[in-house]
Amino acid sequence: MREQSVVRHHLSKLMSGELKNQRVAILATDGFDQSELTDPIQMLRRNGPAVDIISLRSGQIQGTQHKEKGAKARVYIVLDQANADNYTALVLPGGVANPDVLRTDPRATRGVRFVSQFVDAGKQPIAANCHVPRTLIEADAVRGRLMTSWPSLKKDLGNAGVEWVDQEVCLTRGW
Repeated sequence: MREQSVVRHHLSKLMSGELKNQRVAILATDGFDQSELTDPIQMLRRNGPAVDIISLRSGQIQGTQHKEKGAKARVYIVLDQANADNYTALVLPGGVANPDVLRTDPRATRGVRFVSQFVDAGKQPIAANCHVPRTLIEADAVRGRLMTSWPSLKKDLGNAGVEWVDQEVCLTRGW
């Protein structure tokens, strides 16, 4: 819970009017961590931006809460129809399965390209939680950054050229 309050604190600071009247993309699929999707949505909507959940298919996606099924979330735009140019910021919720699907499912190569478009355009902020650095590694977007993650990704991030820090939150160059 302390980690969630730290994330809320930093999100609140980051979003204090900066994204008012903008659009934020949340890229997620089945297996997203429930709190890592719902908490940012609530925080963002309180601070003004419109928020779209983008996924591989229409309908709803299934969240997780720890190792159990969590709440479902309504998909607003199917990834094939999403355009990164329409968004100012990107949120990538964690969970173990969510980032793996986004980087390995044959339909998901569009997801990696979607993330790459944000990085290449220098759009900020990009918020990534938990296991999501796997997707950022796949998008070849992490080299030279200071990052944190779930501890099991420390070596993966190091191999991708990241300076990994053992912190609950790491804010670096708009991420």
